[in-house]
Amino acid sequence: SIQSSSLLGTFFVFDSLLSPSISPCAPFKIIVTRNYRKLSTDSSSSSIMAENGEEKLLAVARHIAKTLGHNESMADDILQIYSNFDGRFSREKLAEGQAGEDGSGVAVLDRALNSLDGQISRFVAADQPIWADPADSAAFLDTIDELVTITREWSPMASEKPVGVCLARADDMMQQAMFRIEEEFRSLMERGAESFGLNPQGDAAAMNHRFDSDEEDDYDRDFQNGDDIQIPVAQPLTDYDLIIDALPSATINDLHEMAKRMLGAGFGKASSHVYSACRREFLEESMSRLGLQKLSIEEVHKMPWQELEDEIDRWIKAANVALRILFPSERRLCDRVFFGFSSAADLSFMEVCRGSTIQLLNFADAIAIGSRSPERLFKVLDVFETMRDLMPEFESVFSDQFCLVLRNEAVTIWKRLGEAIRGILMELENLIRRDPAKAAVPGGGLHPINRYVMNYLRAACRSRQTLEQVFEESNGVPSKDSTLLTVQMSWIMELLESNLEVKSKVYKDPALCSVFLMNNGRYIVQKVKDGDLGLLLGEDWIRQHNAKVRQYHMNYQRSSWNKMLGLLKVDNTAAGMNGLGKTMKEKLKQFNTQFDETCKAHSTWVVFDEQLREELKISLARLLLPAYGNFIGRFRNLGDIGKNADRYIKFGVEDIEARINELFKGTTTARK
Repeated sequence: SIQSSSLLGTFFVFDSLLSPSISPCAPFKIIVTRNYRKLSTDSSSSSIMAENGEEKLLAVARHIAKTLGHNESMADDILQIYSNFDGRFSREKLAEGQAGEDGSGVAVLDRALNSLDGQISRFVAADQPIWADPADSAAFLDTIDELVTITREWSPMASEKPVGVCLARADDMMQQAMFRIEEEFRSLMERGAESFGLNPQGDAAAMNHRFDSDEEDDYDRDFQNGDDIQIPVAQPLTDYDLIIDALPSATINDLHEMAKRMLGAGFGKASSHVYSACRREFLEESMSRLGLQKLSIEEVHKMPWQELEDEIDRWIKAANVALRILFPSERRLCDRVFFGFSSAADLSFMEVCRGSTIQLLNFADAIAIGSRSPERLFKVLDVFETMRDLMPEFESVFSDQFCLVLRNEAVTIWKRLGEAIRGILMELENLIRRDPAKAAVPGGGLHPINRYVMNYLRAACRSRQTLEQVFEESNGVPSKDSTLLTVQMSWIMELLESNLEVKSKVYKDPALCSVFLMNNGRYIVQKVKDGDLGLLLGEDWIRQHNAKVRQYHMNYQRSSWNKMLGLLKVDNTAAGMNGLGKTMKEKLKQFNTQFDETCKAHSTWVVFDEQLREELKISLARLLLPAYGNFIGRFRNLGDIGKNADRYIKFGVEDIEARINELFKGTTTARK
């Protein structure tokens, strides 16, 4: 029968075990060998085999009977065969052993735990760091490995009360081991950083030099020289392509072995916590050495603008170093310590960098939701451009699932900064509208609002590409021609020109009103064509406004000098020589008076542009000198009256030219 065949096979296997030279059934011998090895493995470091050969044979026999006996009857048959085969295998001995086998296994487990408990207790109670001695650290890790193995192998039988009690004890032992390895982990990280010789002073100057090399501009968009930056970097900073090795390689390897045990024992969160606590402190200290303060949004909003400008400069430096050097370095360190455990590495990295990242983002957010005062545009642009340039770093460094919130928050704040820029330009529009038409500018010179707005726009357009990006994103549709920004700038220019037109009405003298518009119009054209603003507004806009300036020029000439030119015209229909002489004498008298008064008045006026000033003088000379020369020449030829012409001629042609050259010099106040 099948049962008889199985029993017979079993007998031959056991017979082969007793007599190795006889192998009647090799497959069954392999089974015995496999079961024997399984039995040895289950006993862990303490073999369940008895010290003498007889006990070993009894143990093997019992194990074979249990393994091959599919039911109770078959197991009894196997025991009977063993008893008949050799007197040492009496049925009573085998049955007694079989009945107590389960208890014997628990006893073996208990003995193994006793052995491991002694070793773990010795390590836990040690006063000196375990990792100070490589042999001790290796032994401690081996002990933990054995405990993990035993716990894992006996866990399927945890429902059995004796085994459950032992496993509870094993769990307590594991807790003690993990507490100690956690202390060792923390201590090793601290000692490793100290022994690595990171110098917080040596590389500060190099880092400062790297950041303070940017050019300055008219509106304080330059990086101000601040306090020396102190950051523990082990080599001079010449580029952002730098990774800081914050710990020695040997220390990192030791930390990896510790983390592997903690994760294997189910203490992954604890390992991440102790790791992140140590590295977070290092990172926060690095940010502090970069000069970045921990400020709430309310504190940022209350800060005086000049102080806030300096703080923004420090923030820009810190953000660049953090995203391009510090965070990638922490990412690499996490990946090395938690190699093979990507989730633990991601979680630890997030916990390390979250605080510093939130600190950076909160400051940028405070700037974004702060005052819309126009003078803040340039620093807000700096923050916006910094966030934009660092977006690839945010995407790459914070690419895992745990950092998704940080990455999304960075994008949100960056867009909010764009909204702030658009809001500031809207506030500039309101500033222009609200600027009152108070007292006239002396001499028809440049109005302060014109100077402010044109210099403002010219400086803003140095960031033309950034502004184009800001306005394109607001519309949601990219524009190749940058028409949105062009429309915005054209609208601001239109508001400015309308404001200046209103202010020109303050002048009661039409000629001075024309000088005011001519001055301010010429200033606008110059500022536009000499910078990026001209690229936005275009050549047609510049030509149209040059034509406006020429029209103001003609208006000035017509409102003041054309009247005098009319006095120099002679009506040939006057009756007789005496009648003509009297007329010319009267006209000359009026001309002298008007010319003298006009020159005195206009000499206090100002035309700020030298070229425009010369153009005006030349046009006036061409207008007056020929007509005046003809007039006094004809007056001298009027018989008796002409003989006494010098009595009536106050200015010679040269005098007229000299007086014209004295025009528009203005006062010191008018020139400013």
